[in-house]
Parts: sequence; C-alpha cells; structure tokens
Amino acid sequence: MGYFKDAGHLFRFALLFVVGFVIFLVARHFIVPKTFGEYGHYRGAAMGEIAAHPVHFAGHQACETCHADVFEMKKSGKHAHVSCEACHGPLAGHANDPSSVQPPKLDTAVLCIRCHAASAARPKGFPQVVADQHSGGLPCETCHQPHSPAIQAGGAK
Repeated sequence: MGYFKDAGHLFRFALLFVVGFVIFLVARHFIVPKTFGEYGHYRGAAMGEIAAHPVHFAGHQACETCHADVFEMKKSGKHAHVSCEACHGPLAGHANDPSSVQPPKLDTAVLCIRCHAASAARPKGFPQVVADQHSGGLPCETCHQPHSPAIQAGGAK
C-alpha cells in the first residue's frame, strides 16, 4: 500500500475542503432568509412585505370617478392611454380625501418635455419638439390642451 504513503497533503486538502464546506453551510443558514425557496427561487415573504407598503397611486379609475369632464376630453385624444398619475404623480391620498391633498399645479414647460423632447431613440411618428425652438420657453398649455394636445388652447383643432 505505497499509494497513500506520501499522500498526507491530499488528506489535508480534503479536510480543508470539508471544513470550508461546513463553514459555508453554517453561514448560509444565517444569511439566506427562512422563506427563500417557498415559491421556487424567491423569498416567500417578499410579496407580503411589498403588500405592506403604503399605497401611493390611486389608478386612473379613481381619477375618472370625480373628473369625468377631463376623462371625456382625454379619451379621444393622443393621451387617452396615458395614466393620469404618469403626469400628476401619485395621488392615492387625494382620491381617498380630496380636501386633504391638493395636487400641485404642473409646469407643462417642464413636464411635457419629459416625453416629447426630440430624441433619435423615439419612434418617428411620436410627437417630438426642440423646446427652445418650439415654444420659446412658454408653457405648453399656452397653445395646447394637455389632456388632448391636438386641441389648441382656444378650443380649435
């Protein structure tokens, strides 16, 4: 049995590997959340933790309940499929108690350009403007109705 006569270094390496593996398993026990793996490769408690966060967005249905006039104008316009809160921000507090939270007056010169600034990355048919050349710094609602931009501020198309 001369095979293992000088193999002490192999046994030390194997022992080092086993000790490292045991340390890994102990560390994993303390680091990996208890609910990990309940639903595949996810933490089972993650959905409950997310659901416990306070609601900030009301959804466009809540807006349409009180603002039917705006909805009627918007539904036939270019912004028909843009959620109200995409421009106006999260307004669950306003939807729950309209007198407690008043939405801020929007600066359309800043807001509209977020989507409509000229960019080669946008589709060709998407309305794009170079703000300085288009309006000279005037707010967009000077000439356009924000909820239905094709309609001019005075009411003409």
